[in-house]
Amino acid sequence: MMGKRLTAFVIAFFLLFGLVGSVSAQEYTGGVSAKAAVLIEATTGRILYAKNAESRLPMASTTKVMSALLTLEQPDLDKYFVVDPNAIKVEGSSMGLVEGDQVTLRALAYGMLLPSGNDAANAAAVRIGGTIENFIGMMNDRAKLLGLENTHFVTPSGLHDDDHYSTAKDMAMLTRAALKNPDFLAICSSKNAQLEFGNPPFKRWLKNSNKMLQSYDGAIGVKTGFTDEAGRCLISAARRDGVTLICVTLKDPNDWQDTANLFDYGFTQVSAKEIPKTVAGEKTVRVTGGTRKECKVELYGAATTVADPSKLTVRYHLDRFYYAPVRAGDLLGRVDYLYEGEIIASQQLMASENVERQMGPAETEGGFSAFLQSIGRAFNAIIEFLRSFGQE
Repeated sequence: MMGKRLTAFVIAFFLLFGLVGSVSAQEYTGGVSAKAAVLIEATTGRILYAKNAESRLPMASTTKVMSALLTLEQPDLDKYFVVDPNAIKVEGSSMGLVEGDQVTLRALAYGMLLPSGNDAANAAAVRIGGTIENFIGMMNDRAKLLGLENTHFVTPSGLHDDDHYSTAKDMAMLTRAALKNPDFLAICSSKNAQLEFGNPPFKRWLKNSNKMLQSYDGAIGVKTGFTDEAGRCLISAARRDGVTLICVTLKDPNDWQDTANLFDYGFTQVSAKEIPKTVAGEKTVRVTGGTRKECKVELYGAATTVADPSKLTVRYHLDRFYYAPVRAGDLLGRVDYLYEGEIIASQQLMASENVERQMGPAETEGGFSAFLQSIGRAFNAIIEFLRSFGQE
């Protein structure tokens, strides 16, 4: 009898932990209607789901992720200029530009990412590159820089051309880079926006065509797309509890639902955890003019990561030395946490103890002695500074 109970317990034990293990490493089994799709975790770029993710396909207006990113990297984003009359004569979706309109590059980025204006993409291309062809060269140069090996641009808007293509994976990695631009993130996550443009400029509203912003909790963008050849294309991003996911579906008749299902799956697979203090390790800084020559520093606040903490490297940002007095709690610098060479989190560093200023014997008496003491301290600081170069 005891043997049977023991056997039943062992079987139950392995069944239980087998189920637990399968949950933590389960694969998505919901099915996706897209011809190609990918789901990645944005911080590390880790792929959580892929279907034909490296197949070259037309990507329609999701192209404007690249066009808008290049636009928002330009200077004088809020400077008005007159749109090129030929650039805005383009078929398809529009932000409503007409000949003679005055507009800004920032407004054109809104026009690309919200109503998916082809006129906005062309107008920005001519303004930035001088010609559309030059701007397309800039797009392809950036694609190479980002390592998008299966991407080639022919238009800034995404209108169909047989030689205009990308992959679900490449578009996800492009979006990962674009979301690091705060202006891009602010625009693509806007459900609508009031802008001023025209001749003369006047206020008007633009509405975002991305329904995910209304329908999915945590959605933060990014871009819709459609042509007869490309079908329905969608790039979406969502953020919950410190985790950001990016989903790309190409030629997907059920893109809204497929994206929501993939996000639901992704958020069960990834979680953000606090970075252990041991990753940063212990650190001290040099102090000049103090009762001690060093001061211990400690982490201020907390930082989280979705990466394996053991795979993180750290980079300190601290001055070569600090002048006394130093007080416990003084913010002295920061530490960056890097994953595969990219900064994925940062934390401030503060003094964990007091270091008092060293007082000379005649300093409190004032007069010439005090003056000499101050000169001596300044000289010592210079010497300390020069020495620090040799100790790095």
